[in-house]
Amino acid sequence: MADIKSKILIVEDDLDVAEMLNAYFRVQGYDVFTVNWGEDGVRSCQTIHPDLVILDIRLPDIDGYEVARRLRADRRTADIPIIFLTEKRDRSDRLQGLEIGADDYITKPFDVQELRLRVRNALKRISQGSLTNPVTGLPEGALVDEKLNEIYDKDAVALLLVSIENMISFREAYGFVASDDVLRAISLMVINTMRETSRPEDFLGHLSGTDFILVVPPSNLAALSEKLRLRLEQSMEYFYPIKDREQMAKSLRRLNVKMASLASLKGKFSDVNQLKAELLRARK
Repeated sequence: MADIKSKILIVEDDLDVAEMLNAYFRVQGYDVFTVNWGEDGVRSCQTIHPDLVILDIRLPDIDGYEVARRLRADRRTADIPIIFLTEKRDRSDRLQGLEIGADDYITKPFDVQELRLRVRNALKRISQGSLTNPVTGLPEGALVDEKLNEIYDKDAVALLLVSIENMISFREAYGFVASDDVLRAISLMVINTMRETSRPEDFLGHLSGTDFILVVPPSNLAALSEKLRLRLEQSMEYFYPIKDREQMAKSLRRLNVKMASLASLKGKFSDVNQLKAELLRARK
């Protein structure tokens, strides 16, 4: 039995398989929802907010790859674990699924006990929470909260928020591999800029996938902010193919940098959540 009553969405057009999986996972203690079309799968994820999706690739309307792309491009569904269930066995098919961001891949005919264990393991990983960002390797989640709890009421530290806007639009246009490359490149630029004035206690992590947070001395804040803004803004156009650069330079959906800073924290915030909210509100 499942330790907690997690919600599973099954997107499968084979009615016999869908019914079998529905009955099996209900017996295991999960809330189970079943749809037979890809478009219904996307809509159900946005309304049901499942904890995990079991997704067939061959569907009557849009295929499972397209369903996964849409889920990963939407902030509301981007982090839901996806297990592909498919008859496709080729290495290229597996790579395509993993590139889109699938968490696991199991082929038909399958062992339902194996599928149960894969579902359990995926849900366990999510419940434990991520400590590092899978793209940049930088701290996120609990590690960032731990650091902010150490310093949110101190005088001798400053915070800098660096946000990359319109990453979803970029991902939709150029794919997940390209958008991940952009995030890695940006993280390296931030790291290298920090190194020019870094101390052991300085810190860099993620508030979200596209929001970087820096903990630095107040004396370094102004110069660091200016250097980062200049370097990042000058780099944005080079993330686009040459043929698109002129057009994207005029677009409101182009990659863009926004920043916010707090030079002194002492006595200003009752907790870390209030501090985060102020940073996100102040970015410009």
